[in-house]
Amino acid sequence: MSSMLYRLGRAAAAHPWRTLSAWLVVLVGVLAFASSAGGTFQDDWDVPGAEGQAGLDALRAHMPQAGGASALVAVHDPDGDALAEGDLSRLAGELADVPHVIKVSPPQMSEDADTALLTLRYDVPVTDNDVIGALEPLEDAVAAADLEGVEVQYGGEVPGSAMEMSGRGEMIGVGVALVLLVLTFGSVVAAGLPIVVALVGLAIGSAGVTLLAATTDVSSTAPTVATMVGLGVGIDYALLLVTRFVEQLRGGQSKVEAAGYAVATAGRSVVFAGLTVLVSLMGLGLAGLPMYSAFGAATAIAVAAVMAASLTLVPAFCGLAGHRLVARKDRGRPYEDSADQAARSTLTGRWARRIGARPLPWALAALVVLVALAAPALGMRTFPQDASADPTSFTTRQAYDLVAAEYGHGANGPLTFVADTGTVDPAQTERLREDLADDPRIASVGPAATSSDGAITVFDAQPAFGPQDERTTDLITSLRADTLPDGVQLTGGTAILTDISTMLSERIWLVVGFVVLVSMLLLAMMFRSVVVPIKAAFMNLLSIGAAYGVVTLVFQHGWGSSLLGMDHAVPVSSWVPILMFAILFGLSMDYEVFLLSRIREGWLRTGDARGSVVSGLASSARVISSAAAIMVAVFLGFATEGDVTVKMLGLGMAVAVALDATLVRLVLVPATMTMLGHWNWWLPAWIDRRLPHVRAELDADAGAVPVAAGPVGPPGSADEHEGVSA
Repeated sequence: MSSMLYRLGRAAAAHPWRTLSAWLVVLVGVLAFASSAGGTFQDDWDVPGAEGQAGLDALRAHMPQAGGASALVAVHDPDGDALAEGDLSRLAGELADVPHVIKVSPPQMSEDADTALLTLRYDVPVTDNDVIGALEPLEDAVAAADLEGVEVQYGGEVPGSAMEMSGRGEMIGVGVALVLLVLTFGSVVAAGLPIVVALVGLAIGSAGVTLLAATTDVSSTAPTVATMVGLGVGIDYALLLVTRFVEQLRGGQSKVEAAGYAVATAGRSVVFAGLTVLVSLMGLGLAGLPMYSAFGAATAIAVAAVMAASLTLVPAFCGLAGHRLVARKDRGRPYEDSADQAARSTLTGRWARRIGARPLPWALAALVVLVALAAPALGMRTFPQDASADPTSFTTRQAYDLVAAEYGHGANGPLTFVADTGTVDPAQTERLREDLADDPRIASVGPAATSSDGAITVFDAQPAFGPQDERTTDLITSLRADTLPDGVQLTGGTAILTDISTMLSERIWLVVGFVVLVSMLLLAMMFRSVVVPIKAAFMNLLSIGAAYGVVTLVFQHGWGSSLLGMDHAVPVSSWVPILMFAILFGLSMDYEVFLLSRIREGWLRTGDARGSVVSGLASSARVISSAAAIMVAVFLGFATEGDVTVKMLGLGMAVAVALDATLVRLVLVPATMTMLGHWNWWLPAWIDRRLPHVRAELDADAGAVPVAAGPVGPPGSADEHEGVSA
């Protein structure tokens, strides 16, 4: 692999204009194709296998007017005066003319008559392209009704689908990344190169996500997540390559040779790090929800695009820029690429030696901190977010608060009961309604209606608690287990969201198992070790667990949540734990691959297990810290977005990356690898024979540093029997 990457980097640097022209053609072509054939982003809320899905399917089959999308128009007189019936009738008439609206319910009046709710039913599901973003037709209808002196807010599914990201997350992330890169390289040219490469790759990736939306349902949040991850890893990959190029250039190589060597060494780390991220994203498909599969595919497209851009555009730009990528203060100064000297002279080298002198106390201290941060995650409660978590400036949030104040919190999440008339007779249905009306957990029960074909009978009930209240979840579980007779399904938005939360909490372990096992296999192939993959997986799980704990403290318990624009505590979004795990496990492996590649280089060169840890950390810590700081800045930028799920993802991933780059890479890794010594690279011969080989070293004609040979592994290792290979 390294020889192939060497030739790729050398060719791109030797012919930079050809490379740039090819990328320009690809960029223009993909963007043009996406603009003409791309799809519209839309959420798929179907949950195959969920209890509430059966009732929803029955509604769609026998009562299309009840199974389509819905919207809520809340009219309120701020002075407390009673609303005029004529105004409401005129408004209902205008709303009935909105495209795809097949029914407008009679106004539901509050007790003091100063508020009215009008529910609109559509003849298409909320995932339909004609409904997505349909808030404007509602606003036009209200304007045509010419209501004076009243407040109108919009809730339900349709307005919720119209909420868009502000885009400030990208701007904040790019701005902070540019400043950090200037500080890292001391050269504006070198600082701008990773940004440009990442943005080009991200542009192609975004176009690819748009094309994906033409073939399947892609969540409206998926492009934001794909951008967040793609921007972070794109800058990191380019940064790693540029750093290696500058090192080789200062070491006396020509710019073409330096580019080839950078892609062969750092590029190999980029390939394996990117593959680990892609494998992690593939695991999202095991969650059992179409929405997650689309999330994984969209983010994978962005990661693959920025990875390809890094491996080809970086050497091309390096071939053009040459020594302009070197900081002015370093131009002309002698450069000694000595790992031992770096270990002695750099701060991280001295730090690694300090850790190595007393590894056990340091490892235990870091472990205690990470476990303490992870502890709150044991009490994490998840629930898909509803409008109560929206910013107060959103009309959906204002409608939610208005409904809660005038009709009770449960009015924002009614429960729908669907009775199969072939199994449940009218008398049983009526007894069920009476039992529910007597239940103190139910505020009210609506009238029953039978479908035109007589197949089902449907009625609604309003819980006494809000959709996100834990008591509502308990109510749904209790009713299904103890109250509902055979043939009656409990469905509706709140019930479906409860099913999603339960399903994801059960299937997260399947995703975790797949991602961890496949990632460990990739690491074993790359580093020819059993210990390294196990240790890496354990440390990644620690940092992710700590991030879960911080997210739980901030959002569920409200610790500092006001700094992120939250005005009250909310459960952790059900979408977040699995998404965070799949993305973070891959990203954490990025830094593991970057660091271990340098450590293994020293190990293969010298056979000194402990010394290679010090030299590897000393030579890579600066670039890893810079890359981590950039990624933290990018993720925190997205934490300023209005969508609470994106907020949680941004904060959680920023915390995980920060912990991974500090406590894990600067403390746990050197401490544990020092204690393990030669056993870090232990690989039984029988596993080595069955494990695919991926060569790490360059061929001799590519200018590789000679690799140490001989039995440098512990007794019984594959290295002892077959020599050190990678």
